[in-house]
Amino acid sequence: MKPNILLYSLIVLFFVSCYGVQKPEKPANLLSEDKMVDVLLDLTIMSSAKGINKRELENRGIVPDTFIYNKHKIDSAQFANSNNYYAYDIEKYNEMYVTVKKRLEVLRTSYKAEQKIKEDKLKKEKKKFEKKPQAPSGPLKKE
Repeated sequence: MKPNILLYSLIVLFFVSCYGVQKPEKPANLLSEDKMVDVLLDLTIMSSAKGINKRELENRGIVPDTFIYNKHKIDSAQFANSNNYYAYDIEKYNEMYVTVKKRLEVLRTSYKAEQKIKEDKLKKEKKKFEKKPQAPSGPLKKE
């Protein structure tokens, strides 16, 4: 008898969990796809920053989400509604994240190039310093 109850419970649970999800209504203040990508990019960067050094952000008084909302002149409800709307169409949402990933790669490449330039400049300065002739040490010989 117990296996039958378990089987019927699983079948009912399966059908209840597969109800149709309706597309959310388009919010009146929907963020454009480009703006949404910008916000998602900043959220991704800020999430990484939090993971690396959360205490530094706290010491500077930066509240990550609020910082990003203020930067883009949006509020949390507008972002949540836009995110919910775009997330319904998983293919479009995935394309947005692919764009975010590409932009992160571009930022990373440019950052590495800047770091290389700085390192090269420091090496040049170090070589200049090492090449300067130094005054002889010790007593001078009189001839």
